[in-house]
Amino acid sequence: MTGHEGNGRRTAAVRMGAGGARVLSLDILRGLSILLMLLVNNLAEAPQTVSQLRHAEWGSGIHLADLAFPWFLLCVGVAIPFSAAGFARRGESKRQFYLRILRRTAILLALGAILDMSWDHKLVFFTVGVLQTIAISYALAALLYNLAGRWRLLVAGVCLVGYWAAIKLLPIPGVGAGVFTEDRNLILYLNRTYLGHVGLWNLPRIVPTTALTLIGTAVGDLLRREYTDPRRKSAALALLGVVFVAGGYIWSLSLPFNKPVWTPSYVLLAAGLGTLLLGLVYLVVDIWRWRWWAFPLIVFGSNAVLAYVVPILVKTLILNPLDVSIVQWFRLTSFVVFWWLVLWLLHRKKIFLRV
Repeated sequence: MTGHEGNGRRTAAVRMGAGGARVLSLDILRGLSILLMLLVNNLAEAPQTVSQLRHAEWGSGIHLADLAFPWFLLCVGVAIPFSAAGFARRGESKRQFYLRILRRTAILLALGAILDMSWDHKLVFFTVGVLQTIAISYALAALLYNLAGRWRLLVAGVCLVGYWAAIKLLPIPGVGAGVFTEDRNLILYLNRTYLGHVGLWNLPRIVPTTALTLIGTAVGDLLRREYTDPRRKSAALALLGVVFVAGGYIWSLSLPFNKPVWTPSYVLLAAGLGTLLLGLVYLVVDIWRWRWWAFPLIVFGSNAVLAYVVPILVKTLILNPLDVSIVQWFRLTSFVVFWWLVLWLLHRKKIFLRV
């Protein structure tokens, strides 16, 4: 994520590939995630919304809307190797790298608290919303980045297996072990009984979201690998994506795809589809250089934090008090286009909100 800089040059957080070439595919996937978030956040409850832009109901699989958040987390993980390489290239110390991680985490946590307070109209400091989840998952994955790639994947696997085992094997008082329904499951029990009372509802999902971000770091290692033929990179990303998707489908036989609980099968499916898409976009944009279609997504992806935070603040602090609804397609399209134009102007001036 990024810092604010208005002096006409890009910040050090710009994504760089082998040889210093910008990897646009990462911005594009991140931009697609932000666009989906904008649509889903405003259309999810509208009855006329197509099903793929609404979160899937319990037990009905996964919709496109359910992939926006995990794809963004995947992008967060993919960006970590590029950020670490930038620090090494500039000769900065590990201490500075860790301080940057903590600073970014603190800013994301603060922004998350601001969004929560804008919704609830009261002081809220201890919640685990979208930005808080991103912050904690990023921090853990970045702090573990010194581990070799295979060890990071092992940690991710242990997180997912442990999470699955807890859901399947730990008994729920008065219910038993292995029960997994919308109103009776271990994660819901923990949230209701313990975590919700102290403002930490959703804290258990940090385990699978950190695993997903760690998977992203391994994908990022592959993407920035030097002296590797770009077409082989694209093929390797596709193969890795297929492996993750297959693993997700196999795991779903034991514990189904489920976004509210972030089941391991859902995490692997989302990671696999995101990696497949990243590999395809890398082939088309970074290798074939067919870029004419991608600029709108690049604009969203290059200023992702601002594109997520500011529209929500405008909606909650200005539009909602004025009773202005944007759930209709025309109003929402106008809302999205307006913010794209704002981001485009910032992009032209090379002003990026980075944390």
